[in-house]
Amino acid sequence: MATALRFASQRRVLLPGSEKKPFAPAIDPKAKQAAPVGGRIQVSVIVPPKQPLDTKRLGKPDARLTRAQFAARHGADPASVKLVKAFAKEFGLTVEPVTHPGRCTLHLVGTSAALQKAFGVSLAQHTTEEGKFRVREGGIYLPEELQGHVLAVLGLDNRPQAKPHFRIAKPRATNVSYTPVQVAQMYGFPAGATATGQTIGIIELGGGFRTADLTAYFKTLGQPAPKVTAVSVDKGKNTPGNANGADGEVMLDIEVSASVAPGAKVVVYFTTNTDQGFIDAITTAVNDSVNKPSVISISWGSPESSWAAQSMTALDAACQAAAAVGVTITVAAGDNGSSDGATGNNVDFPASSPHVLACGGTKLVGSGSTITSEVVWNETSSDEGATGGGVSTVFALPTWQKNANVPASSTSTGGRGVPDVSGDADPSTGYVIRVDSETTVIGGTSAVAPLWAGLIALANAQNKVSAGFVNPALYAASAKKAFHDITQGNNGAFSAGPGWDACTGLGSPIGNLIIQAVAPTTTSTSGKKPTSTSGKKPKSGKKTK
Repeated sequence: MATALRFASQRRVLLPGSEKKPFAPAIDPKAKQAAPVGGRIQVSVIVPPKQPLDTKRLGKPDARLTRAQFAARHGADPASVKLVKAFAKEFGLTVEPVTHPGRCTLHLVGTSAALQKAFGVSLAQHTTEEGKFRVREGGIYLPEELQGHVLAVLGLDNRPQAKPHFRIAKPRATNVSYTPVQVAQMYGFPAGATATGQTIGIIELGGGFRTADLTAYFKTLGQPAPKVTAVSVDKGKNTPGNANGADGEVMLDIEVSASVAPGAKVVVYFTTNTDQGFIDAITTAVNDSVNKPSVISISWGSPESSWAAQSMTALDAACQAAAAVGVTITVAAGDNGSSDGATGNNVDFPASSPHVLACGGTKLVGSGSTITSEVVWNETSSDEGATGGGVSTVFALPTWQKNANVPASSTSTGGRGVPDVSGDADPSTGYVIRVDSETTVIGGTSAVAPLWAGLIALANAQNKVSAGFVNPALYAASAKKAFHDITQGNNGAFSAGPGWDACTGLGSPIGNLIIQAVAPTTTSTSGKKPTSTSGKKPKSGKKTK
């Protein structure tokens, strides 16, 4: 009997960072009820790795690991896995098989009643205009023996976590629009270059694509349609709906990234719009040893204040893992200016993770390879959004950003400046996209993340090695010439100026110079001595120009 009550008899302790704010929408009290007792719910339990990552060495080519090496060194700690499995068994929860050994995630499945008892929470069902959601408020309480062995529990609450960062252009006589290929030409992407052999991963929390649309779209560009594969995460699926929904995001991401990086394969990881789905999709993509994306594009997010601390920590850890295995993650910085749609100044997450390339927005005017003007995207006066940007209140100022003159954070813990880079995002100078049999013009920082992902894919193909964690290289003084410095405009609280700013970061890309800037001088994935990307012995530790 003592064994059967091993966990149930223990004192309960709060899982740090698990506190959830009350459900925000004002609703009819009758619309709230107890969560259904029947049905099975899957939760994701994040456990510690065997060895913690040395985050100070992320981005250094001689520290890069293969996915197999990462799994061997930084996969789930066996002692923690054993303990969680025993805990699950006692509370009648099923543990699903681990599909990717590099992930530190266990999937536990059980009834609402069993999960509430196991994790010391109360679940309620709320009905809103957006649908029915399972909600928990407050913290998660675990048996004290699990302290330090469980870092996060995700999926008890399935309210929507993020929003797509795209804007459909409003009809105006002054509008101009470009194909992604035309934008790439203005930004100096190398003419005729391909990304053959590269795979671009895309994270989507809804919507879908139709192959017929992709075929028709790329035909208009004079390009063969890319090979696009859908991967289901947490039962998310490729479910195209209509042009005004998340399909606009999905098609924008695929069409922009693939058209500027011809020859690249595209893998879309479809998941649920929850913190659980978001994090599971990233860890799945990073550890995908079948498709092996070298760059991942994310165009979804929400203000830092809308995230539970445990969720932000878990998602940032997934981005650290990407850096460790040489995968670049590009993330949209948001479309609601310096407020990010909340009260006061806010930055969007996961763009504020210091282990991703945060992508802000500009208004680009030009033709051919000539840029006539480029300023900060800010169309708030016509209700067409503005680039996100500002200073994190959660993540500290990274070492590679210390000379960028980032404004001080409003908190002692924050300091990371957003964005890092930028590109055309204003819907009034937007991208011609095909969505659900319709041709439309779309903008938003959602276009900038896949644009940069495509550029990184080109760099990976041309340099014959993946760029990996590019932030330190891009902030190096030698990379200054690889950017168009945006010095005019503001996003509300912050103004553009010479050098880095909290509207457009370092600036928009000069493609061929960015490719040189992100080329690692050395790489090591097998324990051998580092070699230069050309196969010759490196003459110095300096980065290639």
